[in-house]
Amino acid sequence: MFTARSAFSAIGRRAFSVSAQQNSKVTVLGAAGGIGQPLSLLLKLNPRVSELALYDIRGGPGVAADISHVNTKSKVTGYDAVPEQLKAALEGADIVLIPAGVPRKPGMTRDDLFKTNASIVRDLAKAAANHAPNAKLLIISNPVNSTVPITAEVFKSKGVYNPKRLFGVTTLDVVRASKFISEIQGTDPANEEVTVIGGHSGVTIVPLLSQSNHPSIDGETREALVKRIQFGGDEVVEAKGGAGSATLSMAFAGSRMADSLLRASYGETGIFEPAFVQSPLYKDDGCEFFSSRIELGPEGVKEIHPVGKVSKYEEGLIATALKDLATNIKKAWHLVPHSFMPLLTPI
Repeated sequence: MFTARSAFSAIGRRAFSVSAQQNSKVTVLGAAGGIGQPLSLLLKLNPRVSELALYDIRGGPGVAADISHVNTKSKVTGYDAVPEQLKAALEGADIVLIPAGVPRKPGMTRDDLFKTNASIVRDLAKAAANHAPNAKLLIISNPVNSTVPITAEVFKSKGVYNPKRLFGVTTLDVVRASKFISEIQGTDPANEEVTVIGGHSGVTIVPLLSQSNHPSIDGETREALVKRIQFGGDEVVEAKGGAGSATLSMAFAGSRMADSLLRASYGETGIFEPAFVQSPLYKDDGCEFFSSRIELGPEGVKEIHPVGKVSKYEEGLIATALKDLATNIKKAWHLVPHSFMPLLTPI
């Protein structure tokens, strides 16, 4: 019998499988947006998700009604943009994903995004801190380099911050890296693994090709590949003619990260994903948050692994990344106490 789940399994090799009955509530804040809709659909197809809560400022119930017709077991509920509905969407959540915000358009910088999306993430983070303080929180809203530190400060202000449970989703950078390198080498991207560290924008994205299956890539080929991985989002924005950004691939990356956390939460071991988390790796360089290879466990972050040996070329990339990343984080911290925290209103 052809089912939605069997169709999904045929799409890629990271098909979901469940060895035992698992019950998990997953909440998507921004479920009606360009990322939120395909993300919600992918989560509906995941058998580890037993309850899916979809919230947005408009359209949440409609998206939920549509996705609820997909023939998988999970229960789907849509919520309107009123305080009691947001509370209901969050209560009891094991994982909360936040893709809410405006997409990047041609010519728009991460600073431009910050002006709008920071306040959106701030208010949703406050609601999550109030109603789902123990959930694993996945921040997708850009600029991740700044929205994650803002979320951390909001949780600290409520006395419920746990660095093991806050993640900036950088999985897309690794997904792109494995796909782009496979195109050059003529290989299957499912068999390519490229560690990507740093942040989640432009030059803060550092692919460690020296640690990949193809460390010999060099010269102009290497330069072009690194640039494409760093600025892959621009490629999509331009191709869509300003009508959207990397929504579908980001939804895939977000669903993959959520699934990895669900697997780890039920005791599966040896699960690694990149993520932008509070990290000691480059704290002395002003980067208290950093994306690197993370081992996941039941509580979220189990272990942050060292970057390891890198090439001279990559040392230069890291040095450049740290300067921009430190600025992104500092800006978030500077604005939170002076501009954001006094504006936080009850939700």
